[in-house]
Amino acid sequence: MDGRILIVDDEKDMLVLLKRIIEEKTNHIVETEYDPLKVVELLRKQQFDIIITDLKMPKMDGIAILDMVKNIQSSAIVVIMTAYATIETAVEATRKGAFDYISKPFRKERILITIDKAMEWQKLTQENITLRNSLQQKKGFLPIIGSSPPIMSIIKMIDQVAKSTATILISGESGTGKELAARAVHYSSHRKDKPFITVNCTAMPEQIIESELFGHIKGSFTGAWKDKRGIVEEADQGTLFLDEIGDLNMAMQAKLLRLLQEGEYKPVGGLTTKQADIRFVVATNHDLKKLIEAKQFREDLFYRLNVINLHLPPLRERKEDIPILAHHFLKKFNSLNDKKISGIEPEAISALMSKSWPGNIRELENCIERGVILCQSDTIKISDILPQEPVAHTSPVFDHNIYTLPFKEAKEIVIKAFHNKYINWILQQNKGNISRAAEQADLQRQYLHRLIKEENINAEIFK
Repeated sequence: MDGRILIVDDEKDMLVLLKRIIEEKTNHIVETEYDPLKVVELLRKQQFDIIITDLKMPKMDGIAILDMVKNIQSSAIVVIMTAYATIETAVEATRKGAFDYISKPFRKERILITIDKAMEWQKLTQENITLRNSLQQKKGFLPIIGSSPPIMSIIKMIDQVAKSTATILISGESGTGKELAARAVHYSSHRKDKPFITVNCTAMPEQIIESELFGHIKGSFTGAWKDKRGIVEEADQGTLFLDEIGDLNMAMQAKLLRLLQEGEYKPVGGLTTKQADIRFVVATNHDLKKLIEAKQFREDLFYRLNVINLHLPPLRERKEDIPILAHHFLKKFNSLNDKKISGIEPEAISALMSKSWPGNIRELENCIERGVILCQSDTIKISDILPQEPVAHTSPVFDHNIYTLPFKEAKEIVIKAFHNKYINWILQQNKGNISRAAEQADLQRQYLHRLIKEENINAEIFK
């Protein structure tokens, strides 16, 4: 995928260097600008896929450039360059929406890898938009797959409640298909021709979630360059799906409660109350009653949300659906990988049905994708989907000489060895995807990224 890249840096030599690096190794069109004040004019004249900007510039810094891009070309990806690389800088940039940051001095491979990842993200984003538009054109779209009694009960319940106006709370473990159930509700309802908007409450930083949901007025905070419509306004007349509602902070819970009760909200910095007609579907993998006991979730909001409860069973409780799910994913990944695999061996299906699937449907999908990629015949075998993994030691083995070292020095060696082994393993499990690896490891993405750099690990080799 060839794209258009804009580089902003007040050092002209840096612009020449970056332009040469990118144009020598890619087919992307590269434009440069040393005066950050002229960037707004460029953004209004032409569309860019990626903007690479220096952080420290005399007339306007990279954070201001980032805010400007998000207001004028929200689909563009911003990468920050800085010689002042600190965790605080990285967090601030990523909090405001930067895709990544690059420390100066840099290796040209680092620039090229970041550009490749950014372009791939653009491609996936566009595919998601196309898919969403396609789904919205389908009447009665019901994406839940399975014929087991628990799933048939869910499908029947959705058919009963979809055409009502009731708020629906979907519960279940991660990977059980809560968003698919929410989509099924929407596309079976009277609002099926209206917007279906998804918000992941976990992924949205607390500092910006109010602005993202309710919009803001120009000048209401630093970076508010112009009035912005919020997600609630975008979802008016349609369905708003709030995923992982249990992670919403208490202040936003109060404002959401008012929206649910009165259909009213105020943009950040606004004085005028706005109205919204929205069907709410929310989901969580938490036990909300336990969160209420811990004073982390409002009891009144819970009862407002829990009008209709749909509990999605884990895959281990609906194993009879595994064969149909496996063949569904086989068809999907055949198409994506241009393959013509005809089926899955019975022994392989039996092996799939014997697993406990802690990652549920998402884990099964990944397993079939691996099988399609590794399969060398017209039928998927056990060795394709469940390759033999080396037995891991329960504890690292160290040279006995380590015990002769001072405690602090020995401890540093042990920790470094653990970091190296653990990071390599977690990246391998997630095919080099740092965001997914961080989620599985329950780490902040920025912290995992720092550990990868410290251990000099190349995540690309796992892809």
